[in-house]
Amino acid sequence: MSKDTIVIREIQPQDNVQVEQIIRECFYEFKIPLEGTAYTDPETSNMFQSYQNDNTIYYVIDNNGEILGGAGIQPLKDFGTDVCELNKMYFSPKVRGKGYGKLMFEKCLDTAKNLGYKQCYLESATQLKAAIHIYESFGFKHLEKGMGGTGHFNCGVWMIKELCD
Repeated sequence: MSKDTIVIREIQPQDNVQVEQIIRECFYEFKIPLEGTAYTDPETSNMFQSYQNDNTIYYVIDNNGEILGGAGIQPLKDFGTDVCELNKMYFSPKVRGKGYGKLMFEKCLDTAKNLGYKQCYLESATQLKAAIHIYESFGFKHLEKGMGGTGHFNCGVWMIKELCD
């Protein structure tokens, strides 16, 4: 796997199966509860279709057709129009620790600003310590409880960031 063959691009219909597989494998790897998380979220099996509105986007890390991770931006459900949610950010062990998570994160935050969102919200599992550290390094602040209607009742970390400069 060489860096010049890896690209971050928008999801395509043929990516659904690989993206779903990466998401689901992370739950077993990190021993994250399955219920009340992205694992049982209906979007997880239909990622391309779930990100086709004007104010949504999902990116994947593509290495010559092998999908190695992804992350998306969409409006925070049941919360109005100014707050987006960074969601379904999961990566294969093949690309972890190589800077692609930070690149993906930056791309999602830039896109959120360009789409006109004022704040970015995220939920995470306490087991994902490396991801939480990245969120904190990008200026996300911890919240005492969740926001919106995500349905992810087993996420124990809630964070938000102002997107205005």
